[in-house]
Amino acid sequence: MLEGKRIVLGISGGIAAYKAASICSKLVQAGASVKVVMTESATRFITPLTLQTLSRNPVYLDTFDEFDPAVVAHIDLADHADLVLLAPATANILSKMATGLADDMLSTTLLATTAPIMVAPAMNVHMYAHPAVEHNMELLKRRGVRFIEPGTGLLACGYVGKGRLAEPEDIVAAVVQWFAASRLLEGKRVLVTAGGTVERLDSVRYLTNDSSGKMGFAIAETAARLGAKVTVVAAKTTAAMPAADVELVHVESAEEMLQTVAARYDDADIVIKSAAVADYRPVTRVPGKMKKTNSERLVLELERTTDILQTLGARKKGQFLVGFAAETEQIETYAMDKLQRKNCDLIVANDVTAEGAGFNVDTNIVQVFGAEGRVASWPLLSKHEVAEKLLQLVAERMAAREARE
Repeated sequence: MLEGKRIVLGISGGIAAYKAASICSKLVQAGASVKVVMTESATRFITPLTLQTLSRNPVYLDTFDEFDPAVVAHIDLADHADLVLLAPATANILSKMATGLADDMLSTTLLATTAPIMVAPAMNVHMYAHPAVEHNMELLKRRGVRFIEPGTGLLACGYVGKGRLAEPEDIVAAVVQWFAASRLLEGKRVLVTAGGTVERLDSVRYLTNDSSGKMGFAIAETAARLGAKVTVVAAKTTAAMPAADVELVHVESAEEMLQTVAARYDDADIVIKSAAVADYRPVTRVPGKMKKTNSERLVLELERTTDILQTLGARKKGQFLVGFAAETEQIETYAMDKLQRKNCDLIVANDVTAEGAGFNVDTNIVQVFGAEGRVASWPLLSKHEVAEKLLQLVAERMAAREARE
């Protein structure tokens, strides 16, 4: 699974740095190409020569040490990586990652990379439980950083508790598992909708909603990382555009989204409708800017938009169709009704009034419903974690369906 994979192994300055030698060795033995970046503090615990010998590559220590004049070392490293593995990760390097500090070779590389980052923390039990460290780890999780839980036991400082670096074989197993999952949707064509549609009253005013597009973009990025060919149809969004290699198609209104999605529907294997689509639009759009009158009231006449999800459900010919339901009450009742009426395979429902689960946040709390009822319920997670769990569930159910056929 690791044959030919390019892994940048970052080592920060804790006593557990000595285990990095075993991690590096096991990765190389498994077929990975490993390049090591060490902090100055890490060199106090294990020598660069050891890691150079085990990795069979130069070890990077200083931002200003340039081995190849044709490239900038930390940018080249960042671009080179299929995965960045940070083991051990001290409280200090976690703080740098959380705040975006880049004052040495390792932190600069971490800031420059767009590759997935996997972190194995190691520190004193009280440091690990400190609110500042917990905050930094939670923030990094919301950004998509994956953590390998530390072990519990006797620490080098004499304390007994959680904070010991996971064993090298467990860390390597986590890396192998991540790469195995990274091709979960190999060859699949995924169509995702994101953001909130815009229904114009005139040239400067419109009706819309609070959707940011964060959930849809997280799904798109994750699907691309899992090997799928992804198209995102996005309406109004405030989130950063997907970093992954996806086709991005911009639309504005519900009608434009319907036409764009319908044109691509037959070619899709998986369709995930996470956009917040307007249920109504103005009957008349005023040309130019509507002027204020002497009247104290303005009456708008609205008409129903076409239900995109229901249209897709009626046209379904083997596509795996996932809808979203943003609710404020009776989550299960409304989700199951939507699933059945719109012929979906899954409905992802959330209570948008719950803290951390509404619009314009990086987290979500969701329940997933299938024909048999609720099939999953996930606590507060980053939207990227929700996306990963959702796509794993979709892949499992698609595989089961194909096996039955």
